[in-house]
Amino acid sequence: MGFPAVFTDYARMVEQRLEQLVSDRDAPEILKQAMLYSLTAGGKRLRPAMLLEFYRVLGGDPADALSAACGIEMVHTYSLIHDDLPCMDNDDLRRGKPACHIAFGEDTALLAGDALLTLAFEVTTQVPSVISPQAVVQAVRLLAGAAGMSGMVGGQVLDLQSEGKQITLEQLQQLQEGKTVAMLRAAGQIACALAGANAQVTDAVTAYCNCIGRAFQIRDDILDVIGDTKTLGKPVQSDMQNQKNTYVRLLGVEQSERLVDKLTEQAKGALQPLGNCENLNSLADVLAGRMQ
Repeated sequence: MGFPAVFTDYARMVEQRLEQLVSDRDAPEILKQAMLYSLTAGGKRLRPAMLLEFYRVLGGDPADALSAACGIEMVHTYSLIHDDLPCMDNDDLRRGKPACHIAFGEDTALLAGDALLTLAFEVTTQVPSVISPQAVVQAVRLLAGAAGMSGMVGGQVLDLQSEGKQITLEQLQQLQEGKTVAMLRAAGQIACALAGANAQVTDAVTAYCNCIGRAFQIRDDILDVIGDTKTLGKPVQSDMQNQKNTYVRLLGVEQSERLVDKLTEQAKGALQPLGNCENLNSLADVLAGRMQ
């Protein structure tokens, strides 16, 4: 089963806009090259695609939320650049290509990540007048919260601190809540903010994203064990080599797969109050069975 066609369309929209947003800037050429190297390296475009599809489901035109979708993808890409650095996970391969610091050097890669992070907040504010200023402020606040010390950055700190140590399942869930779930949840919540969704709808979207985020990370942990480098486009068994705590390490592959299935069904159930969410339900199933 492949991704629903609409998500392929969203990915194409986002990629075209990302390249334009960076290429048109007045900045050192080598910096733009490094940023585009990582931004255009491929990937699922999962976070921006989820944002755009939720915005559509909530009655909006996805084109109106495109800049915000690009913002969240910029934050995600910056995190991958920094994650690969020698001081973090020390990975040489990303999406089947040499990591940014291998291609451009650690200094330029670090600055490319910084530039993407800051540019993300600028472009998130570039929305049409159909979206209220209050909604834009809320979107920026959600993105900052998900990316920062209580979200992705905090999760990365917990990940680094736990290397080589035995932690509980509850501690692992807290770690991944920040490192992975927070940004996926932000995709849905930003769409809700931009669309002016009420609390009930936002709660349903949040529940879906929470389940998808956890299932996505557990599937990643499984693929690190059963996958191969060529298919994944990044080193396999690196979690084991770095003595990282994963769901597979704590639960085993079989129990981890059952948990993915359970979370996937919970995610689809959470969307029932929204009506027709066929694309998002299909997405949940595809992510649960993905091999890359």
